[in-house]
Amino acid sequence: MDQCSADLSLRLRQQAILSEFGVEALRGDDFDRLLQRAAELCAEGMGAQFCKALEYLRAEDTLLVRAGVGWGPEVIGKATVGADLASPAGFALKTGRPVISNHLDQETRFRTPKLMADHGIRRAVNVLIENREGAFGVLEVDDTRDGMFGEADIAFMQGFANLLGGAIERLRTEGLLRAALARQDLLAREMSHRVKNSLAIVASLLALQARSVESGPDGEAVRAALIDARTRVEAIAGVHDQLWRQGDGQGEGGTPGEIDLAPFLETLTANLQSGAPRHRLVCTATPLRIAADQAIPIGLLVNELVTNAIKYAYPEATCPAGGEIRVRTTLADDRLVLDVGDDGIGLPEDFDIARATRSLGMRVIANLGRQLGATLTTPRDGPGAHFHLVVPLAEPRT
Repeated sequence: MDQCSADLSLRLRQQAILSEFGVEALRGDDFDRLLQRAAELCAEGMGAQFCKALEYLRAEDTLLVRAGVGWGPEVIGKATVGADLASPAGFALKTGRPVISNHLDQETRFRTPKLMADHGIRRAVNVLIENREGAFGVLEVDDTRDGMFGEADIAFMQGFANLLGGAIERLRTEGLLRAALARQDLLAREMSHRVKNSLAIVASLLALQARSVESGPDGEAVRAALIDARTRVEAIAGVHDQLWRQGDGQGEGGTPGEIDLAPFLETLTANLQSGAPRHRLVCTATPLRIAADQAIPIGLLVNELVTNAIKYAYPEATCPAGGEIRVRTTLADDRLVLDVGDDGIGLPEDFDIARATRSLGMRVIANLGRQLGATLTTPRDGPGAHFHLVVPLAEPRT
């Protein structure tokens, strides 16, 4: 093969190596690994024995060997070279101009750094690595053998340096974005914590007010209304409690502002169980991360339906031992399916949820269903009452 063909083959190989590294630079999230990979591929493309990526340490005004090929473990991450204009790497750093030194032993422009002299380096080429924040450092190829680095080699190395600069900028931007999102999530969690505490105070005040109501028919109605209001406030507080506890978005597929519906409904059911010792409340919920603005009305719906069952499904006169009340959620494509049922006396024969407006609880249930864009039915598929709710989700979330 003549020299022209050999040169063409080398340049084509260098372009292929650059393309390979370009893909890694766009996807990689480990910058140390990218630096090391750049040094490996750059040395390969140049057919050189040594390559090193140097980071500029401004406080010390030196260049640290961050990654490299051909150097021992006592060099990588430890050795430094001068960043002044008398150093080849320092000159490239400070002027932004590439530096070729094909005869270091005869070089009059620069001194030969001790690190290179100790390794018998005879020729070197340096290019600047920079991004919008300024100079990061220098990419340098070295060799102990005679030969000549040329302008085409500078172009090849500058391609690597430019890709590294772009990767630095991308990773820096992504880091800033992650920090901003983390701060936003921290603020949102703190807000949810405060809202939860405020709602807990409101619930306590309602409970205190209910206990202070005077006896009598009217007093019992007021007491019942206050207790119902307290449970609704506690249901909303439960969402904010879950946002505070699990709303960091670190779970699988999680994002800030979402909660896992399963533990939320389990906690809500457990709280309702504590006030209904005659009954057994069973919650079987599929894990599902859902936006808080959907979780709140769903929680309120479950609260209303379970509270309704506690009050009416098993009359104490005929069912002194109480009975079972079941809460179950499943996923069907892009819909959440919620079922609340019991084995009690059931609904009146002429019951129609669309016209059940005499009860405040039923009006709340119907309004919440409309808010969710849900379909609410009462299937007659067994003993007791059965409320079947189908809630469309913005997208499938598992």
